[in-house]
Amino acid sequence: QVQLVESGGGLVQAGGSLRLSCAYSTRSAHMEAMGWFRQSPGKERDFVAAISWRGSNTWYGGFVKGRFTISRDNAGNILYLQMNNLSPEDTAVYSCAAITDPHSGSYFLPNSYAYWGQGTQVTVSS
Repeated sequence: QVQLVESGGGLVQAGGSLRLSCAYSTRSAHMEAMGWFRQSPGKERDFVAAISWRGSNTWYGGFVKGRFTISRDNAGNILYLQMNNLSPEDTAVYSCAAITDPHSGSYFLPNSYAYWGQGTQVTVSS
C-alpha cells in the first residue's frame, strides 16, 4: 500500500550537510506517522526522527542535538531529513519508514513501522 524511495545520501566531510529525501506513495492508505532510522554495520537500527501525519509534531533521537530537521512536503509527497554539522559517527544507512496503524506502538521503535524504503548510504569523512 505504501511505497518509499530514499535519495540524497553520499559522501560528505565532517561539519558538512546533507538533505535526504523520501518520496512516498500512500495509495489512499491511512497514514499515522513517518520516520527516519539509521543503521551502521554490526549495530542495531537507531531512531533518528519522526513526524506525525496530522499536526506535524516531530520527535528526534537523543544524539541529534538540534543538528537534524525532519519535514514533509505534502504537495510533493516527499519526506525530508536535513542533516547539519555531520560527524563520522553519523555514517550509516538511513531509511525512511511509515506507520499506518494508529495502534502500532511507539514512533521510536522500528517494529512500529510497517513500511520501509531501501535505504541510502551516508558517509561522513573526518
